[in-house]
Formats: sequence, C-alpha cells, structure tokens
Amino acid sequence: MEFKDRVVVITGAGGGIGTAIAKKFTDFGAKVALIDIKEEVAQKTVERLGLTAENSFCLGADISEEAPVKEVVKKVKEHFGRIDVLINTAGIPGPSARTEDYTFEDVKKVYGVNVFGTYLMMQNVLPIMQEQKKGAIVNFGSVSGMFGYPYEIGYGSSKAAVIFLTKNAANENGGNGVRINSVSPGWVDTNMMKTVWESYADVGIENSMDNVTIGPTGRPARPEEIANVVAFLASDEASYVNGSNFLVDGGMTLG
Repeated sequence: MEFKDRVVVITGAGGGIGTAIAKKFTDFGAKVALIDIKEEVAQKTVERLGLTAENSFCLGADISEEAPVKEVVKKVKEHFGRIDVLINTAGIPGPSARTEDYTFEDVKKVYGVNVFGTYLMMQNVLPIMQEQKKGAIVNFGSVSGMFGYPYEIGYGSSKAAVIFLTKNAANENGGNGVRINSVSPGWVDTNMMKTVWESYADVGIENSMDNVTIGPTGRPARPEEIANVVAFLASDEASYVNGSNFLVDGGMTLG
C-alpha cells in the first residue's frame, strides 16, 4: 500500500487504536493530522511514534461541537493543502447500565462524540475531497452496533447509527471519487476495553469475563490489527469497496 505524501486526518489520535493507525499510515509515507480532545493528547502520539513537524500536525477539538470541527478542518486544509483520507476513530463507551437506568445525559454524551462527531467530520471534509475528485473515509462502527448486547444502549445504538451514516454518505458519493466505509471491531486491547470491563461492576457483575465473549481466536485484537484493515480500506487497493462495513472481530460473533 502506498500513501506517500497523502494527508490523513485521524480523530481520537491519542488512543490505542488512533496511535496504531497513525503509525501505519506514516510507515507508508503519509502525513497525518492528529486530532484529539486536547492538542497535548495528540502530541503524545507524535512523541511515542517519533513523528516530525513535516509529517504530523496536532490539533485539539471537541468534535461533538460544530464550530471546533469547522476550525480544525480549515486548519488542516491550510496547513497541508489537501485532505486525502479521514479516519473517524474517536469514540467513547459510555456507562454500563440497563436501558431504564441509562440517563438521557449519558446517551446525549455518547451520541455527541460517536455519531455527531463522525457526521460533523464527514460533513466538513467531504467538500474538500469532492473538489479533489478523490478521497477515502473510514468510520468506526462496532460489533455492538450490529448485535444487541446488554448494558450498552447508548454505545451500541450509536455505533449502529455510524454504520448507516457510512452507508448513506457512501451512496451519495460513490460516483465522484470519494469512497466511504466502516470497520466494526470486537474487543481490542486498549484502555477503553479495560474501562468497559471494569464498568460491569456497576450492573452487579463481579467477574467481568461473565459478560465478555472473545470468540474462537481466544484473545482481543491488537490495535495494529485494526489499523491494518483501516489502511486497506483507505488505499487504492480497495478502489471498488464503498459502503461496506468490515467486521474485524476474530470470529467473536460466530456464536
């Protein structure tokens, strides 16, 4: 795969998956715009990966709000001159709670980042890609957005929304050089996974593994395994892939 001098925007760039995605693209020669809630969080990814001012640009933004998204997209375009790839990695899990106990405030917070953040980033990047007549967007769904798991009404439904945001936008843009797809991981070995497992205590589950299905692979994914699929979907090798949701779960959902 070749991404030499292409500009890749990554939200949630300070997290485990975001960091792995940044490494994958820069290893292939890309320049990356790293976005997280605070610029210093994105900067830590630069330091961990040994990136330079030439191939990285860090920004802080609350992507659940319209004005900050417009501003960071404008800054990326001004800094690099173009945007070739958008990876909407940013997401939050929300609490573990039964539907009747899941507060409206928590639902709004989860939707704000997972759904509205993804939508706002696409909305503001798409015109740039359309003008270039080429671009690729990869959004993050989840197995939770495909199957009805307990105690995650906010997260699961938000990821279902992302999967279908992807399909709507892909249908609109498939003929103009812009492809849009999503990936839906199962468990990934990150801090978010640990946070979710610990939160099962809030619903009375003493042993978190009682509410966890790993699948036949017998382990969570490594972040770089998710990054591999993301890079493929953004690459020219996936030129005929549009509107797809790639399940990357090690067989977890096989039953």
